[in-house]
Amino acid sequence: MSGRTRGILGLAAVAAIAAAALVVAMSVGPSGLGLRGVLDALLGGGDASSRAIVFSFRLTRALLAACVGAALACAGASYQAVLRNPLADPFILGVSGGAALGAVAAQALAGASGLGSSIATPVAAFAGAVATLVLLFGLSRARGRTETTTLLLIGVVLNAFDSALIQFFVFRGDPARFQSLLSYLMGAMTSQSWTTVGIVAALTAIGSGALYSRAHVLNLLSLGDDEAGQLGVPVERATWTIVIAASLITAAAVAFTGIVGFVGLIVPHAMRAIFGPDHRLLLPASALGGAATLLAADAAARTLIAPAELPVSVITALIGGPFFLTILMKRGKTA
Repeated sequence: MSGRTRGILGLAAVAAIAAAALVVAMSVGPSGLGLRGVLDALLGGGDASSRAIVFSFRLTRALLAACVGAALACAGASYQAVLRNPLADPFILGVSGGAALGAVAAQALAGASGLGSSIATPVAAFAGAVATLVLLFGLSRARGRTETTTLLLIGVVLNAFDSALIQFFVFRGDPARFQSLLSYLMGAMTSQSWTTVGIVAALTAIGSGALYSRAHVLNLLSLGDDEAGQLGVPVERATWTIVIAASLITAAAVAFTGIVGFVGLIVPHAMRAIFGPDHRLLLPASALGGAATLLAADAAARTLIAPAELPVSVITALIGGPFFLTILMKRGKTA
């Protein structure tokens, strides 16, 4: 069996896992509508109320979780290749924090002046992510080129700074008004409108497609700037293009679901162990694996302390924190 055939079969297997996770996640909820009821509704059976629950609430939530997981995993795989650092992740670099800061600032402005609208929060989240990206690269440039190690360290500092500003806005505001915002900041998966799901899906598809079109460039950049330059890659321009695309799909995810950490760290590592370092396979595998991972985390968040619901970021942090420390310790031993 050729390597290409094995890769296609592997992607098909991950896609099947993601599809199964989608159905299982839809079967979890307080209405008592289990797996069989969900399958009946999806196939056009069941009563009207069951179909309404599935298509108006559970399906939109599950699709949103799948899109967010795919976006964060693709972004993480791209950051790790460009920065050549296995610890690179949208959360760790501060891009997620910048998007969340923009969302919080929009809420604070809305309360103070009445200028807020239903579209203000996601727009501000995009602005916060882009501003963080520009600041991140501006501070990390040295001698006309971007230093990847400095980029990662500055991202950690910016993440801490964004968190401090977010806490300031939250504690300065009305606690009742900011209750829903606190839930958002902790990575809350909630049922959204089909319009919202469509926006996130479209932005994720566009950004992920842009990254996949540069999969060969990502393969070369992962070798090092000097090696990639010698092979004809315009290193600085390619780095900017890839990081902007990865940051924008991160912002699309954060704008509607808040900060969900470590998905962009865990999934690319797992998929790289299975599919290897070739980004022509790694990117689609990471997207499918990220979707399955966040769907499973969301289902766990709704069942562990039911009828109460945990923020999904609690589940991803419980898994991602030890994973991060393990990688960090391995790098320390290697050094």
